[in-house]
Amino acid sequence: MKKEKYIVFGSPAIEDPEIKEVVKTLRSGWLGTGPKVAKFEKDISRYVGAEFGMALNSCTAGLHLSLLACGVGPGDEVITTPLTFCATANSILHCGATPVFVDINPKTMNIDESQIEKAITKKTKVILPVHMAGRPCEMNKILQIARKYKLYVIEDAAHALGAEYKGKKIGSIGDLTCFSFYVTKNIVTGEGGMVTTNNKEFADKIRIYGLHGMSKDAWKRYSDEGYKHYEVVYPGFKYNMMDIQASIGIHQLKRIEKYDKLRKKIWDFYNKELKSLPLTLPSPDEPNIKHAMHLYTVLVDKKRSGISRDQFMQELHLRGIGTGVHFNSIHLHKYYCETFGYKIGDYPNAEYIGERTVSLPLSAKLTMGDARRIVGAIKEILAGKKI
Repeated sequence: MKKEKYIVFGSPAIEDPEIKEVVKTLRSGWLGTGPKVAKFEKDISRYVGAEFGMALNSCTAGLHLSLLACGVGPGDEVITTPLTFCATANSILHCGATPVFVDINPKTMNIDESQIEKAITKKTKVILPVHMAGRPCEMNKILQIARKYKLYVIEDAAHALGAEYKGKKIGSIGDLTCFSFYVTKNIVTGEGGMVTTNNKEFADKIRIYGLHGMSKDAWKRYSDEGYKHYEVVYPGFKYNMMDIQASIGIHQLKRIEKYDKLRKKIWDFYNKELKSLPLTLPSPDEPNIKHAMHLYTVLVDKKRSGISRDQFMQELHLRGIGTGVHFNSIHLHKYYCETFGYKIGDYPNAEYIGERTVSLPLSAKLTMGDARRIVGAIKEILAGKKI
């Protein structure tokens, strides 16, 4: 009997146009930050409806530089959610500031905007919402609070390229928005990120901070216009994106609508086939939002499902199916417990989700045959069948 291929969680769809573009870039001799990065920046900013786009080597770099651009430093506080990847909180710590968590709305898995105001102190400088799994946060309410207290809003949109809130694309709403093009994302560059903004001062700071704090980037220094001297105006970082990465992203972005349709087809299939099973499925979308459908998450509660989350994932693995966890609540990780004294019970909604959440495979490369196999395996596992 032929062994079925392993279904890798979040496997990207890489097609001929980007392969040819990468080869073209390699042959051009310009591998670093250059014309392809400049084009990708313009393409993304145009797509989301922002005036400026600054390409970087990760969304994490984007978060770090966005915080610095807003003047966040030692003694400051940044309000965010505990249900996110560690990069969100780590970026705050890298600025010398303190992350202040606000629990989530268990239905949306996003920060509970009704609890934000209670967490604001004189030290608060930024609200940093995370669009979990690609579902937009309640941005109007968050912006209203931010304006009342004269705070900046930096959106962690690592999951949310293509998402929309009340007719506006994520990337054109907050003061700064940070995207990821990591290998599992809706469009990929392998590693890579982007910050979008309508604020020129922020844009200029991020461009300079992102390449050693130099006043001119390499492309401008070594272009056909002749060598131009640079000056270091900030103690910057090596966060720039390469033309090799942008060569992939340029063509991935052209297919984002096509990929969205593929994701929606699988999303709807999961909803239809899993609705009668003892699992909690993603909540329906709220009015006037478009979900980016980055992650399809189910909750596995042992009392209801008859199996623990980790056992469920292991059984899928044994059947050749990869899954993910997004996320175990940050405040319960060793570093944050030991450093800030967090404990079980501090953020009960995030803890509940973190103990039960499983992300099923969902990508532009996934076929309907793969999806049927995944659903069949889940039904088998919940029926109590073991390998």
